[in-house]
Amino acid sequence: MSTFIRSVSDAMLLNKKAGHLKTKQLITKASKFAELYRVTNGGKFKLKNVDPGDTLDLKSGDKPRAKSALAAGVEALSELQDKLYAQDKWAVLLILQAMDAAGKDGAIKHVMSGLNPQGCQVFSFKVPTSEDLDHDYLWRCMKCLPERGRIGIFNRSYYEETLVVRVHPEFLAKQKLPPALITKDIWKDRFQDIRAFERYLTRNGVIVRKFFLHVSKKEQRRRFLERIENPDKNWKFSANDAKEREHWKAYMEAYEDMIQHTATKDAPWYVVPADNKWFTRLVVAAAVIDTLGSLKLAYPQVGPDRLRELGEAKRLLLPKK
Repeated sequence: MSTFIRSVSDAMLLNKKAGHLKTKQLITKASKFAELYRVTNGGKFKLKNVDPGDTLDLKSGDKPRAKSALAAGVEALSELQDKLYAQDKWAVLLILQAMDAAGKDGAIKHVMSGLNPQGCQVFSFKVPTSEDLDHDYLWRCMKCLPERGRIGIFNRSYYEETLVVRVHPEFLAKQKLPPALITKDIWKDRFQDIRAFERYLTRNGVIVRKFFLHVSKKEQRRRFLERIENPDKNWKFSANDAKEREHWKAYMEAYEDMIQHTATKDAPWYVVPADNKWFTRLVVAAAVIDTLGSLKLAYPQVGPDRLRELGEAKRLLLPKK
């Protein structure tokens, strides 16, 4: 069984009264686990080398331990987020990209379930509006960037401009770009722009982490059929979702090219196996824990003047003898 899951779940199951692993220990374990799926130099990355059904050495019988590990991770994230908010120095941007039904919504829901809503913002980017199309392609995402002390989550992002727009050239035609700017190098240019943008964010204290939830075509089909056959999930399905499967090969090529050109040390991609949702959520949780843990977060220390103010306030609040 994965060392990360074994160590975390054992602490949860064998020492319930004492609570969970100390956050520092959990960060260390999470860092090693997340590293398995982190891409910091995309030059040699090949999507075919990532198995969407990978769960390391975990089996279906390990799910209870995996859930315990996720619960410990959620608790640790709550503590780390509180310090991030109090310190008010860093911002964190988490970007999730995937084919339909890969589990982005579920990952956000389960991994971020312990976060304080005051310090977390989620934005889902759909088809660009007419206002969006009157601006550059980064504009609608730029105005949603997280403030210092907060975690921003993009459910899809500006990367759609190198994915769906690339697979469907007709979408590019709607962007009102001067014809002279639409060249054979437009995708390389966009990758260059994005790398520069993410470098700029990093240099200004916005930590960028990107996740590609890699689901197989077979598993996507199963999930689509479930949405059709289950009345409670009908609302989640669009006929266009099925039609997009015709472009699967083109999308996989676009994702691979995207990761190859935009995975950097400061803004890495995590290519997460997504055929098993419980495992996907563990990888995402581990990566976020590792990210926050690397920031050396701590509650602000107050100075002498502030301590005197607190002492005076305490004196006023205590009953007079």
